[in-house]
Order: sequence, then C-alpha cells, then structure tokens
Amino acid sequence: MHGLGADGHDFASLPPQLGVSPDLAIRYVFPHAPVIPVTLNMGMRTRAWYDIVSLDARGQDETGIRRSATAIADLIAREVDRGVPSSRIVLAGFSQGAAMALFTGLRHAAPLAGILALSGYLPLHESLSAEASEVNHRVEILQAHGQHDDVVPYRIGHGSAELLRAAGYHVEWHEYPMAHQICPEEVQEIGRWLARVLGEEAGDRSQETGGR
Repeated sequence: MHGLGADGHDFASLPPQLGVSPDLAIRYVFPHAPVIPVTLNMGMRTRAWYDIVSLDARGQDETGIRRSATAIADLIAREVDRGVPSSRIVLAGFSQGAAMALFTGLRHAAPLAGILALSGYLPLHESLSAEASEVNHRVEILQAHGQHDDVVPYRIGHGSAELLRAAGYHVEWHEYPMAHQICPEEVQEIGRWLARVLGEEAGDRSQETGGR
C-alpha cells in the first residue's frame, strides 16, 4: 500500500530490486487508495487511505481507517479465492500504507505470513487489545524507519514498535540514516525478510501449526 498522495504504481518497480529468488513464486499486488479530501492538504482531493486532520492527530480518522481496512480485507479475500492461502500473504505498506498494513493485519481473522511496515506507525493503538486477532498474535512483523524522517517522525515509528513488543508481538526493527524514503540497504533487507517468511520452510511451518 502506497503513501499519501501517491498511487499503486509508486512501488511497482520495486520487486526486481528485492533480490528474491525467481524460484519463489510471488504475486505482487499494488492497490490504489481512494481519492478523498485531505484536511492537512487544505481539503484538496488526493489518494489517501484516510484523512489526516493535523500532524498532532495523525492517523485518527477512525471511519476512514476502518473503511480502508475493509477494502484491504476484500483484496486478501480475492487472493484467497484465487488459491493463495491467507498464511502465504504478506501485507506491506509505506507511510499511510504501512499504518494500514499494521492496523488491518493485526486484526485480520485469518492467519497471515507477515506484515511489512515502512516509515509508518500503528494507528488507533488504543483499540488493538480489544480487537487483535488471536491467530495473528505471532505474525512476522518487519518495521523500518528513517532516523531523519520529517513526515512520520522516528519517535512515532519506533514508539509503535515498542507498543507492539509490549503487547507480546515479535517486531524486527531496522533504522537507516535517511528521511521519509526507502534506501537500497532497506530494499535488500526487505528481500531477505520476504524470502524467509514466504520460503518453502515457512510454508511447511505454517501447515504444521495450522497457519501459525
């Protein structure tokens, strides 16, 4: 899932850069967020997963967040209908998209292979304990963030990882000397992580544990 103001084409060129073995069959899906008015952008309409009212109230458009989570769950259901077990699906996103990956994945009723959150944060974290999915309490989570991010401050991203760890989730954390962006070292780390959570051994473990 892309960030605010971008679209599904934003990361379409990324897969060849990940270094994942061609023997590992992966389908990449790059959805578009809806076009909505964004308060922070003076009400201008742009692609966004939810509205942002101010930098101090980041990620609290509960109606928009839940609406987009339903749309993402529908995308997961479409892949399941196409023959992909949910336990072989990774939710990934950048910035707002990362927030949606965390929000949706941690609440999804069926087991997932992993959640990848780049330069993002955990929205509506107060409701997670009541809404968390039991089957995804052990889901693989990779979070990465720029130390000099001036859009989603480092403290918000790292704080989200600490909140999740305190709640018992296993979070693999990486940080880089960069702003609100993606760097080559991060891309390689993502590739290694995907190969691990979607590799044949991961598939065998998923089947043995009933999808974790």
